Amino acid sequence: MNDAALLTPGDYADAVATAVRAAAAYYTDGGTPLGDDEYDALLRAVAAYEEAHPDEVLPDSPTGKVAGGAVGGDVPHSVPMLSLDNVFSAEELADWAAGLERRLGRPVAAWCVEPKLDGLAVAARYRAGRLHQLITRGDGLAGEDISHAADAVLGLPAVLAEPVDIELRGEVLLTREQFEHANEVRTAHGAVPFANPRNGAAGTLRAKDRPYRVELTFFAYSAVGADDLDHAALLERLAALGAHTAAATAARPLRCATLEEAQRRIEEIAALRSELPFGIDGVVVKADSSVDQQDAGSGSRAPRWAVARKLAAEHKVTRLLDVEWNVGRTGIIAPRAVLEPVVIDGVTVTYATLHNPADITRRGLMLGDRVFVYRAGDVIPRVEAPLVEERTGDERPIVFPEACPRCGDAIDSTEQRWRCARGRNCQAVASVIYAAGRDQLDIEGLGGTRAVQLVESGLVTDIADLFSLAREQLLGLERMGETSTDNLLAAIETARSRPLNRVFCALGVRGTGRTMSRRIAAHFGSMAAIRAADAETLARVDGIGPEKARVIVAELAELAPLLDRLAARDVGTAVTAPQAPVAAAGASAAAEGPAVAGEGGAGPLAGEAVVVTGSMTGPLAALSRNEMNELIERAGGKASSSVSKRTTLLVAGEKAGSKRAKAEELGIRIVTPDDFAVLVAGQLPGAEAGTEAEAGTEAEAGTEA
Repeated sequence: MNDAALLTPGDYADAVATAVRAAAAYYTDGGTPLGDDEYDALLRAVAAYEEAHPDEVLPDSPTGKVAGGAVGGDVPHSVPMLSLDNVFSAEELADWAAGLERRLGRPVAAWCVEPKLDGLAVAARYRAGRLHQLITRGDGLAGEDISHAADAVLGLPAVLAEPVDIELRGEVLLTREQFEHANEVRTAHGAVPFANPRNGAAGTLRAKDRPYRVELTFFAYSAVGADDLDHAALLERLAALGAHTAAATAARPLRCATLEEAQRRIEEIAALRSELPFGIDGVVVKADSSVDQQDAGSGSRAPRWAVARKLAAEHKVTRLLDVEWNVGRTGIIAPRAVLEPVVIDGVTVTYATLHNPADITRRGLMLGDRVFVYRAGDVIPRVEAPLVEERTGDERPIVFPEACPRCGDAIDSTEQRWRCARGRNCQAVASVIYAAGRDQLDIEGLGGTRAVQLVESGLVTDIADLFSLAREQLLGLERMGETSTDNLLAAIETARSRPLNRVFCALGVRGTGRTMSRRIAAHFGSMAAIRAADAETLARVDGIGPEKARVIVAELAELAPLLDRLAARDVGTAVTAPQAPVAAAGASAAAEGPAVAGEGGAGPLAGEAVVVTGSMTGPLAALSRNEMNELIERAGGKASSSVSKRTTLLVAGEKAGSKRAKAEELGIRIVTPDDFAVLVAGQLPGAEAGTEAEAGTEAEAGTEA
C-alpha cells in the first residue's frame, strides 16, 4: 500500500508536528512518546506524502534534516556530521546498492558491515594525541560541548597511542549492565529511572554536577583526518590508536566482497542481537573503499555510500493496564504486567515480567502509565520504565498484596522476591507437575489434570506421597481404569530409581535447576552428603557462590521432612562416587569465571566445554537437547547453552545459525553430529559404559529453573 495514501493534508501537518516533537525528545534526552518502529513509519509516511505533493512540503518537516532538524548546538563541526538513510528489508537494501553502483558507474569494490549502535553520535577532537573536546552531533553542522562528561566514557582514551591531530566519531551508549547499574544508582539518590539505555546515555552526557557517577561506553566508527583509508582499514587504525571499536564484539565489522555476503552478515548480526552486551537498532552497510565513498559523495542529510538496514524494534511503548500476582511452585509471589497489546519484533505482547515488588517501586510504575517494554529474541518481555512526562493524573498506584493471592496465608517479604509463608505447600499441584516432568522424575501419565485430581482428592500432598499410592486408591478416582492405573503405577515405580541429580532437581530447590542439580549430584555423590553439607562446602560447587549456597542450605532444611519420607520410600538413595572437577580448559578461563571442565574429570570430553546447536542427525537424531547435554557430562565434558571464549567444542547440526558463526569467529573447534557420535561412542545410550544410572548426571540447554 502507498504510504502517501495514508495521509490527508491535515494528517500530513499533524504527522510533521508529531515527528518534530518525537525527534526533539529522541535526540535530546533519548525519550520519545513513540517506539522506534512507529517513529520510522511516521517519517516514511511524511516522506511519501511530500514526494507525492512536493509543493506542500512544510518548512519544519523533519525529512532531509540531520536528527529531524530538532536539535543544534553552538560548536561548529569541522566536517558535517550526518545521519544515515534507512532501508527496511533485503529487497530495499539491494535496490539501494544498485542505485549506488549506477551513480558510481561501476560495481562497489567491497562492502563493510557493522552494527548500528543504539546510542548518541559524538565527535571527539584530539590535539597532539590528547582529548581536547567532546561534542554531540546536534543538527549535523554544530553540536553541544559535553567535554565535562568525557571522563565517565569508557573506551574514549584521554591520550591516544600516537600524538596525532584527529577527530574520532562514534557512538556513546549505556551497555545493558551499565543501564541496570545506572538505574540502581539513580533510584538510590531519589531520581526517576531512565526509560531505556538511549534515554540514559543522552541524560548522562548532558548532566552536570550530579552527586553520583554513571559510566558509559564509546565505540568509534569513523574519523576526520584519516580520509584516505578504506573503512575496514580505518577501523583497524582507530583501534591501534587506543579507541574502542566494535571489532572486539561478536558483531564485529566485517569486509564483504559481495552484497550477498553482506546480506548474510546482516542476518548473523541480527541473530546475535539478544546476546550482545549493548543495544543495536540495525546494521550499517558501507562502501568500504575510500575512493567509492569520495565519488559517491553525500547529500544534505546522509552520505550516499552508507545506509542503515533497520531491524524490528526491541523496545515499544504501550500502556500498563494491570498487575497480576502469581504464585510459583516454590511459593514465590511474582508480579506480571498486563499490557495493552503491542507487537514487538513480530510477536504480540500482552504480558511482561515485573521481577519483584522492589523492582516495581524502583521503576516508579503506576497503573495507566505509558511504559517502555523490551523484548529481544526469545527473552521474556519486561517492563522497563514509565514515560513520566506523559502522565495525565488518572494513573493509579499499584496495590501490593497483603496476603498470599493463592491461599490467603501470610507473605514473607524479608527478601526482594516475596514468598508465601507456606512455601511450596501453597502450590502442591505445580510442585507435583514439575517433579513428574520429563527432565526430573519423568513419570509418564502424570500430567496437569491427573496431578490436580490426586491433590484435590487428598491422596497426594507432596511428591513423596506418589511413591505410596495404592492400586485401590487410584481405581477409586474418576476416569482411572485398570490399564491407566497400572501404567501410572509402573511409571512411578520406574521413577523410584532415577539418578540422584534428577531426584534432587525434582525437589525444586530455589537457586538450582537441571544444570546445578547435575553439578551438585556429581560433586557429593549421595543425598545424605548433600544434606550434610554446610554453605561453605556447597559454595565449592562450580557456579554456586556464598549467597546461593546459603539459600540452598535453608531450602534443604525446610525440605528435611520430605527428604526423610523420600528416603523411607527408597527414592534418591543411590550412591555414586563423588567426582572432582578437572582443570579449566583454556588459559583465559580463570579470568572469565568458574572453571570450564567436565564434572566427570575423565572420558573422551575431559576438560572440554561443549555447546550443541542445530538439528542432530545420525545416532544423535533421537536425543533431546537435555539428553545431548547429559551425554556430554557422561563423557567428562561440561555442557553449555551459549558460545563464549570458554567454549572449546561446538557440535553443529543442520541450521546451526549464529552460534556456529560466533564459534568460527572465536576459532573454536566445530564437529558434525556424526563426528561427535564417533567421539563419544562409548557413552551413547545403550553402551555399557554410559548407562544413565552410572552417569548420574543431567544437563539442560536453557536457563536454570
